[in-house]
Amino acid sequence: MTPDVEAALGRATAARALVVGPVLVAAMWLWRGRPGAVAAAAGVAVVAGNFVLSGLLLSWAARHSPGLYHAAALGGFIIRLGLIMLVMFGVAWIWDVDRPAMAVAVVASYLVLLSWEAIVVSRRRRGG
Repeated sequence: MTPDVEAALGRATAARALVVGPVLVAAMWLWRGRPGAVAAAAGVAVVAGNFVLSGLLLSWAARHSPGLYHAAALGGFIIRLGLIMLVMFGVAWIWDVDRPAMAVAVVASYLVLLSWEAIVVSRRRRGG
């Protein structure tokens, strides 16, 4: 049986949130104070969970068929972005969270983590 490469990539990307998260939390603390830092931490956690979910979904789909894998990659991306939005709205509805700080943290952490993973994968393919 082949290893679940996608799940491993998702976990590795989420683990990098332990580096990106504190930077964003500190930046939001400076910008928006304690509420901003708490909201940023929640936003980074949502994004890290999204990457783990993505890896698990793609690994599951890859074990079943190439067509399902491709459908999960495209459709899953759209669904997961919607899920991020729903979770953000849910958190904002349940708790009095600093919405601008959470939104900035989600977008920034998503882009930074995705870019970081692309660089890592690219370097591995080149052998560097």
